[in-house]
Amino acid sequence: MKLVIAIVQDKDAGKLRSVFIAHDIMSTKFATAGSFLRAGNSTFFVAIDEERVPKVLDLIKETCSARQSYMTPPVTLSNEPVDQPFPIEVQVGGATVMVVPLDSFHQF
Repeated sequence: MKLVIAIVQDKDAGKLRSVFIAHDIMSTKFATAGSFLRAGNSTFFVAIDEERVPKVLDLIKETCSARQSYMTPPVTLSNEPVDQPFPIEVQVGGATVMVVPLDSFHQF
């Protein structure tokens, strides 16, 4: 057994949950928050047989797309000049995925 932990942007979370359901993949979703853009994320936990891990990873990759967004630099109250006074384009979305072994798995 493996535990797949996938952190995805909230914009992709609903679609990923539906894809998991359509492929009979049980998951648990938690609302989480990232610190970079202070945007909402969702973290999925999937306990799955090792031979099904590639399918789970493929579904995540197909469902969670990276996209460009704009970030406004933080406002500072100091008199120091701001290096980046205008919004900058950053890549958001996609998924951060970890696969870890499970020593045991019990369903009650």
